[in-house]
This record gives sequence, C-alpha cells and structure tokens, in this order.
Amino acid sequence: MYFTDRGIEELERRRGEEQVSIEWLGERMREFVDLNPEFETPIERLATWLARLDDEEDE
Repeated sequence: MYFTDRGIEELERRRGEEQVSIEWLGERMREFVDLNPEFETPIERLATWLARLDDEEDE
C-alpha cells in the first residue's frame, strides 16, 4: 500500500456518496495549489492525466 492510499481511502469513506462536477473539482485543485504551491507540479500532472483518460494510447 502506498502512503497516498490512506488519503484516497479516507476520501472514499467520507465523501464517496457525493457527486461533484469537474468544475467543482478544478476549483478545489486550484485552491489547494494556492495554499500549497509546492504541489503545483503533482496537481498539474494529476489534472492532465484525468483530462486524457479517454484518449487513444497511440496518439
């Protein structure tokens, strides 16, 4: 188990029944980076990965 799994499990446990928009998620991610600028690169990578999930692999 990765250390991040604990945070993901807490998120699922505490907020797993909620439905949120991508716009809401984007705002929370921006807010997080504003408060924690040292995490700008990982958040950018996560956002890009999420945005491209349905892209063809060979593109």
